[in-house]
Amino acid sequence: MNEPDTITELIFWLTGGLALFIYGMRIMGEGLSSAVGSSMRSLLGRATRNRLVGLGLGTTIGALIQSSASVVLYIGFINAGLMTLLQSVGPILGANIGTTLSVQLISFKLSAYALPTIFVGLMLHLIPRNPKIKHLGLALLGFGLLFLGMTLMGDAIHPYRDAFSPWLARINGKTVSGLVLGTLAAALVTGVVQSSGAVIGMGFAMINAGAITEFEGIYPIILGANIGTCVTGLLGSIGTTVDARRAAIVHLLFNLISSTLGMLAAPLFFNYIHLTSDDLIRQAANAGTIKMTVCALVVLPFSPLLAKLATKLVPSSREQPEPTFLDDQLLDRPERAICAALNELQRTTRICAQSFRLAAEEFIKHDRQREHLINVNEQSVNAIKVSMRDYNAKLAHHHLSKRQAVLIEHIDRCMSDIERIADYVANLSAIARRQRALSAARFVPEAVEDWLAVHRTTEHLLQKTIESLDSEAGRFQEAAAETLTLCAQFEVQAAIIHEAHLQRLEGEVVTPIAGIIFNDYLSNFRWIARHVKNIAQIEQQPQFFIKREKLNLEMTNEASGYAVPDATHPADYLHRLSGNM
Repeated sequence: MNEPDTITELIFWLTGGLALFIYGMRIMGEGLSSAVGSSMRSLLGRATRNRLVGLGLGTTIGALIQSSASVVLYIGFINAGLMTLLQSVGPILGANIGTTLSVQLISFKLSAYALPTIFVGLMLHLIPRNPKIKHLGLALLGFGLLFLGMTLMGDAIHPYRDAFSPWLARINGKTVSGLVLGTLAAALVTGVVQSSGAVIGMGFAMINAGAITEFEGIYPIILGANIGTCVTGLLGSIGTTVDARRAAIVHLLFNLISSTLGMLAAPLFFNYIHLTSDDLIRQAANAGTIKMTVCALVVLPFSPLLAKLATKLVPSSREQPEPTFLDDQLLDRPERAICAALNELQRTTRICAQSFRLAAEEFIKHDRQREHLINVNEQSVNAIKVSMRDYNAKLAHHHLSKRQAVLIEHIDRCMSDIERIADYVANLSAIARRQRALSAARFVPEAVEDWLAVHRTTEHLLQKTIESLDSEAGRFQEAAAETLTLCAQFEVQAAIIHEAHLQRLEGEVVTPIAGIIFNDYLSNFRWIARHVKNIAQIEQQPQFFIKREKLNLEMTNEASGYAVPDATHPADYLHRLSGNM
């Protein structure tokens, strides 16, 4: 491969190589996490009860999708009420260990296999139909791109390595000032690119190019990259609940602690890291893993203090959102577990109602933080849906009465409708964003009044749904009947408003683009009302009630009385699909 001849080419090679490296890391993480599937969420929920297990699972997830991305995942769980701040500490510490394991992978000299890996990964991603093989192919593709990017950076730096020497000498860890300056510089660069692996990979590329020739030159980069990666979590926590923001602070505090301890332990690393490997890149990867693992094990027993410190640093007088009602300890008492699932439906609908009110405020006046919160809430509802499905699946393995078996299916259908409501609420915010970009899409006062009228009615429907899902009141059928009456009134109102909208279009009172935008709003309001109607119709089913006398009845036996059917023969049915009945 030719070398860059000018400074301009050098910049292009470096930035292009860095882009390939970052993109490779990203799609490798996406492929691996998709191959693992949603079971990680279920495992994470169980692991958070034990700090050490949480640390281990956090390490696994961090190795798959990087610490910053996994911390954003935990922030989402906290925002959804599926995890507490204290429960998140173990996985967050583990996520940092996991990132060093992915760096270990990068440290192996596999650049010669980059192009074959890209080819094999692409073929596995495009040709097989098996989703897991496709995801693994995507991971391999990312792996190859990652090494190709590192090779490009190394080749670009090689002819100019002497020019880099004066700059690298300033961040050499042999002196205290060099150690501190190097750490700060690496933290700044990592904060900009938002990938600690990418910055460490750049350091490895400099080693390959001969620009860095000793461990003291790479060590500050490792320390600083650990701090800079916290920027992603801090940005991801904007607009979330206060405990979610505190989780991002926990991530930052731990990395500040670990990097400070790493600075204090620098003489030990300088004197003894050569015992772990003769290769400088392997030494750097080993140092990162050793430093992060030791610090995590030291800090883990003090998790409550770390969570308390984050609480002090991010004070709030606001009431915290409700935590999840889905408790695995209730599964042995199916009726109480069903009550918990109903309470979770109600809690999730409250999240939708909050976003719905925020979407109305977005329609009137834009606020970036408010828009972000709507999107975060939509992601929270998605996470709750996955947790609810896992919970119902575990409940289905217990001995259930016929009514209970049907009821958990009704609950699953309700959860799907609520998740769709969250999607349409997010759509309302997206439509408002699209409308703001088009001056010709502004509404006349009459259209604004109609928008507010249909919004108020839809909001009332959501509030009635929240009331109807109250397991303590147990007025499912009666409340559902009231909701259905309101749904019928909504349809009449929506039809009248739509007719008025068409008259404005025909009279050229509004522009065609404003007409399209208004119709898009109205369509999403109608879809929300339809899903509310679906929930009310489900609540009217005869099995939709709670037997109070069964709340404390334990059923520890596995589901019995069901015969597993024989496997079907596809040939018996395929010809029927083609019309040969």
